[in-house]
Amino acid sequence: MGILVALLVLSVLIFFHELGHFTAARLFGVQVDVFSIGFGKKLYSKMIGKTEWSISAIPLGGYVKMKGQDDSDPTKVSYDEDSYTTKKPWQRIIILLAGPFANFLMAFFLYLAISYMGVPKLLTYVDKVTKDAPAYQAGIQKEDKILQINGHNIKYWEEVGKTINESQGQLTMIVERAHKLVTLQLTPKVIEDQNVFGEKITRKIIGITPLPKQTTVHYGFIEGFIYAWDETLKASTLIFKSVQKLITGVVSADKLGGIITIVDVTAQASHAGILALFFFTALISVNLGVLNLMPIPALDGGHIMFNLYEMLRGKAPSENAMYYITMVGWALLLGLMMLGLYNDINRLWG
Repeated sequence: MGILVALLVLSVLIFFHELGHFTAARLFGVQVDVFSIGFGKKLYSKMIGKTEWSISAIPLGGYVKMKGQDDSDPTKVSYDEDSYTTKKPWQRIIILLAGPFANFLMAFFLYLAISYMGVPKLLTYVDKVTKDAPAYQAGIQKEDKILQINGHNIKYWEEVGKTINESQGQLTMIVERAHKLVTLQLTPKVIEDQNVFGEKITRKIIGITPLPKQTTVHYGFIEGFIYAWDETLKASTLIFKSVQKLITGVVSADKLGGIITIVDVTAQASHAGILALFFFTALISVNLGVLNLMPIPALDGGHIMFNLYEMLRGKAPSENAMYYITMVGWALLLGLMMLGLYNDINRLWG
């Protein structure tokens, strides 16, 4: 059941991505010949207007085939009025950006739904206090509730570490203990640690862990939009940085995941509940948006680069150059997919 949900999630995300391209193409009067969810043999197809809408056998992607634009052979162009080829470069760029934009928009609406459904957040109750750590020396005790740090009111546990790391010098903390307020002074300890990319960093700690007490935060109408925007921006930044770290070698290539990992983790998220599924689906949607903006010729980002070149030079690259660059792009893309698949199989075998 989890795998079916995962495939459904991927199909929905691909549908919205391609719908973005389709909508922008039709807006500029470009004829769309095929709108397909999946690749390979067509299992179902229906002509609506001049577009063939189809579901294909391999549900690991999708495509919109526009008149005058063919990724498998970039030399197949058309100079008809309703062709992609005859549109201005800026119009083509909007058509290309519309797919990734649809993914970012999808993530935004998922985060918006989460904000109204209720976001679980840890409360600021202290559980373990590490012996001889700054918190221990200052007298912080188990079940103390942190209310304030250096004059900043603290509502949720996620704010504790952030406020401590942004502080300078000594901390003044107000905690609630047995219905009384207690003021404590302490100086954080600076330690060496690793960030999510495995890079060495320094951070400040006081030596406490949270009690598993949480609340559910339901956002209002306007606050929900702010939360959705912040989370979409945060997820986008994380994915962009991940790609950058992968390219520069900070993150090793064996960390790259493929379709098996995506299906597996999405299936697990579906078992954890609708909220977890929405969170992970939003992250995958952002991932699709970011990856499609990479300047690889077979992807939207590569086509955007071609059109920017045409805008700057006043002429498009030659058909011969387009063909060979696109083939190199496909080889690179297939290589990345195979690497992801290889890593997935390695992980499955332990």
